[in-house]
Amino acid sequence: MAEAEQGPSREALRDATNGFFQKYGVAFVMVASVVGSGSIFIASSAGVQYGYALIWAFVGAALLGIMAQDMSARLGIFGEPLGAFMHRKLGGRLSMVVAAVISVGAVLWTIELTAATAKGIEVLLNGAIGWQVLSIPIVILAILTGLLNYEGLEQVLTATLFVLLAAYLVVAGVSTPPPVEVACGVIPSIPAPAALTLAASILGSTAIWSNFFLESNLVEEKGWTSAEDIPLMRKDLLFGYSLAMVLIVSVLVVTATVIGGRSGLESFITPALALTRPIGQWAAVLFLFGTAAAAFNSIIPIMWVPAYLFEHARGKDADSADRSFKTIYVAGTALGILAPVIAATTRLGVIDMVVLFPAYNGIVSLPITAVLLFWALNDEEVMGDRVNDLKLNALNVLLVILAFGLAAISLPSLVRTLTSGGL
Repeated sequence: MAEAEQGPSREALRDATNGFFQKYGVAFVMVASVVGSGSIFIASSAGVQYGYALIWAFVGAALLGIMAQDMSARLGIFGEPLGAFMHRKLGGRLSMVVAAVISVGAVLWTIELTAATAKGIEVLLNGAIGWQVLSIPIVILAILTGLLNYEGLEQVLTATLFVLLAAYLVVAGVSTPPPVEVACGVIPSIPAPAALTLAASILGSTAIWSNFFLESNLVEEKGWTSAEDIPLMRKDLLFGYSLAMVLIVSVLVVTATVIGGRSGLESFITPALALTRPIGQWAAVLFLFGTAAAAFNSIIPIMWVPAYLFEHARGKDADSADRSFKTIYVAGTALGILAPVIAATTRLGVIDMVVLFPAYNGIVSLPITAVLLFWALNDEEVMGDRVNDLKLNALNVLLVILAFGLAAISLPSLVRTLTSGGL
């Protein structure tokens, strides 16, 4: 009798879970690339060095990300994927060049995410196996995981997000940050010239250009094909980004409150001190596991994008089931194995790569993508009577101006940091 009663309950729970993912799955796949080790360490670095002063950069970047992904989704619903638009307007040869230039950002992400995942596992194993060696099986596992079905992947990513969110919210609560100082962090300011490099990394790791390409492809996965689907798409975006911002800002607030006032992150485990002091040493294990999982999970959606890009640049309809799509994904993800090579041939450590490499996306890939999106949403041939109105164009112009403006002012700082041996 009890078993008979449990059956319908389990079925109801399964139906509710499937319904939840049917509504919000795309948002979590998108946000999985936002809430990676890069964001966690960038937020930790910002909190340690500048207190609450850079909260505004994360919030602003998230708003830009929502705006751009809304544009991308509308392009996918009413027009065509952004990569297909690029090929039709620029031609095959120039499209391949543009795809290669902006995909460098995805490869750099993969390299630093591989290094972060491997380093987290190395510390968990107390150094028994070096992160350089661990990067090999991690790359292989990322390749295999990326070839799994869409539904299974989004559920794994969602579970990781909720675990991380819960941990940092608990610590943020017990660390009692000063509310007035936290609120002042929402007001834009540059506390020091070196903060420009972090600002570029914040933009590059939050308003993620790869999501803009991916969103225009994945709307079809959810059956969003008409104007009636726009409200649900926007609810999906807001829900996912809100969750990501609560998590990332919690990381910044916790590190600023508990271990703020330092010149930078002294080691890979430094951000975990913000967890261990309030709630005990076990939190360090949680941090390392969560960071490694977040880094690993971010590899997959990020490396889907070059596959979509190059397929469209060649004039093909991108299909994740095609052999050529999978080949591009596998080849791109395999470049993560370069992480130990970069570490051996430069003075950059794992933290340097994790914090600095996303800046390429903010300085190079994001401005190019923003221009393509703005162009596509104002092309009547593509959008018909769904082209941007004056209000939307004003917002979209703001996205383009901010992307290019921040790129221009932060590039010198990034170059100095890289050429001087890192952070």
